[in-house]
Amino acid sequence: MATIFIDGSAGTTGLRIRERLAGRSDLTLITLAESERKDPEARRAAINRADIVFLCLPDDAAREAVAMADNPDTVIIDTSTAHRTADGWTYGFPELTGQREKIARAKRIANPGCHATGFISLTAPLREAGLISSDAALTCFSLTGYSGGGKKMIAEYEAEGRSPLLDAPRQYGLGQKHKHLPEMQALCALETAPVFCPIVAPYYAGMEVTVPLFAGQVKAGPEELKAFYREYYRDGLVRYAEDDEAGFLSAGALAGRDDLTVSVRGNDERILLISRFDNLGKGASGAAIQNMNIALGLPEDTGLVRDTDE
Repeated sequence: MATIFIDGSAGTTGLRIRERLAGRSDLTLITLAESERKDPEARRAAINRADIVFLCLPDDAAREAVAMADNPDTVIIDTSTAHRTADGWTYGFPELTGQREKIARAKRIANPGCHATGFISLTAPLREAGLISSDAALTCFSLTGYSGGGKKMIAEYEAEGRSPLLDAPRQYGLGQKHKHLPEMQALCALETAPVFCPIVAPYYAGMEVTVPLFAGQVKAGPEELKAFYREYYRDGLVRYAEDDEAGFLSAGALAGRDDLTVSVRGNDERILLISRFDNLGKGASGAAIQNMNIALGLPEDTGLVRDTDE
């Protein structure tokens, strides 16, 4: 029976992972008393006892936790931004070509960022196939529920008498320095990062990421792209889907689930690549558990919620 430790279990991602693993009879969770939760020696002992460690910490704290790991058999899955483009770490997106096999062998796995998950799911396969050039000047906008901002933002949105400005979508990352940009650029092998416009809206969970393209930016038409994605995403928790809500696409359609759908819209001149998923599911804790399952040699969707119509 695998032993699991969640370092930082009080945060949104950590709490969600703990809730999901609590009902698993094939795992044993290491828990620390409240008085030990920030004790370095107690954490060090737990990290080195565990088969799998989830780091649900700020970046600096995650780096400190990694330095505590002396057990060569311990697998660390870091949900922070700290190691997503770091040498020696495997990026935890198993549906990309070759990544599942790398994750299965890895001792250091960097869990993807939520916005980055959407962009990479759409762009990385096209770059891999040579359908988009490395010097492509791309743009991306992304809608997310407020739970993506963590406990502080959740409390802000759910407070009585909150600011009326929170009743409408709010764009952020205005300085084009969003923390997900390095992994978006690196995993898609782009010479420049995309112009990225993240938007938080007044609903709890769900994400919709769009990469708009002019026809001249991609070496395929809409129908070819649909067929390409259907073939590329045959395994795992990502699939092509033509879901539609009477001409609309809701960012909350996959809330509460751990899978992700991609779709192609638009026309022969202007194309929309769209991914939809739960920012707390495939965009955070669901992806972390998927990576854990692979590292343990289990079916990767064990304990996860996905489309039941497949």
